[in-house]
Amino acid sequence: MRLPLCAILILFLVSCGSPSDREATITVPEESVTQDESSVTPPSTADAPTSDDSVRIVFLGDSITAGYGLNTESAFPALVGMQLADAGYTVRVIDAGISGDTSSGGLNRVEWLLQERVDILVLELGGNDGLRGIDLSLTKSNLGGIIDKTRQAWTDAEIVLVGMEVPPNLGHEYTTQFASMYPEVAASHGVKLIPFIGEGFGAITHLLQNDGIHPTAEGHRIIAERVLATLEPLVSSLQP
Repeated sequence: MRLPLCAILILFLVSCGSPSDREATITVPEESVTQDESSVTPPSTADAPTSDDSVRIVFLGDSITAGYGLNTESAFPALVGMQLADAGYTVRVIDAGISGDTSSGGLNRVEWLLQERVDILVLELGGNDGLRGIDLSLTKSNLGGIIDKTRQAWTDAEIVLVGMEVPPNLGHEYTTQFASMYPEVAASHGVKLIPFIGEGFGAITHLLQNDGIHPTAEGHRIIAERVLATLEPLVSSLQP
């Protein structure tokens, strides 16, 4: 039985395909791919070009960010990176997606990710919290904690929160409060919000893999367009 994409909730990795005078490189943290849940094979980055002028974008998320079921180059963060490079920006995207991760997991590992400069953090977590029926006050606190830790480490970092939704079988009250939690966190912490990026996917079967949950390559292309609309102005403002 196929479930709508919101049954796992979504958001961000990234690219290599760049113009002659620009670059887009990808770093995949060693912990970001789980052997039992992800088929992604991260590319080697030992000799990847780097630049002090690059805009470092960290995608902190779950299986959607990790590109579950696809190769890294087909996942939406990689697509976003390639499109930014094609537009003339120099970016470095760090894939910090872990399949099955929760907001608590993200809070526990964010300090490790913050050891290196973060210019933009794309925060795509909370979906697995919702599926487990975790108290929303804890998820809200964790998301806020990740934002606060990022700002403490990198004062000028731009932060983008990705909104999530949960399936209606969890109850109308929980579903409604869960969806409204993301705008509330974004407003209270002064960060940008991307609405639920899987909107409409449940009714279009070819946008989901056979599990009825994770986006196909085409689904990731649509997600990339939605994410890019928010990220490109931020990258433009940060690019020297």
